[in-house]
Amino acid sequence: MSRILASDSDRRALAGAALTSDAARVEVERDYEMRLVAIDRIRRIADRYDGIVPLAALREPFAFEGQKISFGSFYSGIFRPRQMRGPAALCLVTTPPKPASAAPYEDGLDPTTNTFIYHYRTAHGSSLRAIRAAEADNASLRAAIDLAVPLIYFHGIAQSQYAVVAPVFVVRDDPSRRVVELQAAMFLGDASNLGSGRIADDGADLRRYATREALVRLHQQRFRTMVLRAYAGRCAICALREASLLQAAHILEDRDPRGAATVVNGIAMCAIHHLAYDRNVMGIDPGGTVRIAERLLREIDGPMLRTGLQGFHGAKILRPRRVTEQPDPERLAVRYEAFRAAA
Repeated sequence: MSRILASDSDRRALAGAALTSDAARVEVERDYEMRLVAIDRIRRIADRYDGIVPLAALREPFAFEGQKISFGSFYSGIFRPRQMRGPAALCLVTTPPKPASAAPYEDGLDPTTNTFIYHYRTAHGSSLRAIRAAEADNASLRAAIDLAVPLIYFHGIAQSQYAVVAPVFVVRDDPSRRVVELQAAMFLGDASNLGSGRIADDGADLRRYATREALVRLHQQRFRTMVLRAYAGRCAICALREASLLQAAHILEDRDPRGAATVVNGIAMCAIHHLAYDRNVMGIDPGGTVRIAERLLREIDGPMLRTGLQGFHGAKILRPRRVTEQPDPERLAVRYEAFRAAA
């Protein structure tokens, strides 16, 4: 039988029931403050890297009560720092996918419940020590639902790169499937000043909304990472390599039935060329030739128009080295017709 935490009021009731003494209450409140500080810190780091954080940055500790506290080793998927006094985990990790290798856990989204699925940890080996370590980690997952505490979820996007979803709550425990279900919540305020940060978690509707928003971000981040890797981190139009200005342009939009978030439906572009492509003032024909709208070719303006757009009319786009990652000609043809109609 699975356990479900249905609402914020249920969380408060369970958390209250778990406090058996004033000392226990103080410890839980201290751990909760630590969680707010950790969540605020990791969200600031994620903003610094535009949502996709390198592993090296995640190894930076956060400060609490004069101590430096780790976000985990990232070798084990469930982490509870030794400075925490309560039993619940602080961080969860889903490892990035490896090329031509099956993921150790099939974590993902359950569309029927609109929750993230997170698997129990299995022991690394058959020794009694390894089994006990895995079960201790899994117990910290169950404690998170009993104590109704927020966690940080690191979702691997590519090798040594993670998207951050924080805060999340463990809302359901299913021992028969050896999984828990997670939902995101909204974090408000600045937790760097203890007591000023808070978590907006006032009901199932808000959690579903926050989870959908988190899923959209993960979808976009994964797509961007795959496309930029395929194009060797450069704009397919002008070859710009400045990572902060590079984006993944969809050939066909998400809402199109053929608009899947796959590499063949994406092209790496700098911000100006992505916007020009989206606004149909620049097109790419099925053969990969850049076309600029006729009205722009007739205009006389500054160097940006002359060299940034007009100068690429008739040029060929840069393509990924792997044929299987090159833009799909059929999708390009459909999109090119939309450009011609608009131009």
